[in-house]
Amino acid sequence: MPTRIDRRFEDLAREGRAALVTFVMAGDPDLPTSLELLKALPKAGADVIEVGMPFTDPMADGPAIQAAGLRALAAGTTLEKTLSLVADFRASDQATPIVLMGYYNPIYVYGVERFLARAKEAGVDGLIVVDLPPEEDSELCLPALAAGLNFIRLATPTTDEARLPAVLANTSGFVYYVSITGITGAAAPDLSKVAAAVQRIKQHSPLPVAIGFGVKSAKSAAALAAHANGVVVGSALVEALRASLDPQGKATSASVQAVAGLVADIANGVRSAAVR
Repeated sequence: MPTRIDRRFEDLAREGRAALVTFVMAGDPDLPTSLELLKALPKAGADVIEVGMPFTDPMADGPAIQAAGLRALAAGTTLEKTLSLVADFRASDQATPIVLMGYYNPIYVYGVERFLARAKEAGVDGLIVVDLPPEEDSELCLPALAAGLNFIRLATPTTDEARLPAVLANTSGFVYYVSITGITGAAAPDLSKVAAAVQRIKQHSPLPVAIGFGVKSAKSAAALAAHANGVVVGSALVEALRASLDPQGKATSASVQAVAGLVADIANGVRSAAVR
């Protein structure tokens, strides 16, 4: 059965444009603000929302997202509260796809079977778990697919022809292409290399390809949107939120709009580029 993610990418393909995929950290800087922010994202132009699951050792993330995770943990955010956040969002939005993104440890501690049941009940559509390779698909990927959740895999500039089929084997929803080698928010992608990489992935998989890491503005988003089915922006949004906080790291009246305004700007950039 198609998920919200599948349907959203199908709808956008008919429109002839790429998706804007936005990342925010659950509970940053607190859960009430986080819920307000989630509700504001679709109105600002987000087509898919990735919700970070706070973790103490986020090895793939740069300083901005690491700091967001620490703020969320300091505010008392847990995996259970993250799932409740999604359920609260679903009370007023049944259409926008939600992807939980993070690391396996919190899920393992929570219990895989319990987690998948609760995630499905809350209205989660897909998972990105960055530290589970294809060799560990039996841990979470296959159970997630059986539960009706998309399992979205990352491909990187170092994923060669020998490795790519294994990475794509059980991937569903979309392929997340990491456009740079390194941590989130670290550098700007090389457009010519990104375009070639997306075409290479498409030779192996019919799934949509979304490009992430290094997207900071409407201009950079538009450039990438011309070569892919989706553009992912995360660190720039997390940093916009951080910049809106008061000296004690608490939300201000400007916090939600600081992020929503940037999303609206980037959404305009994405919509200006027709998918090739």
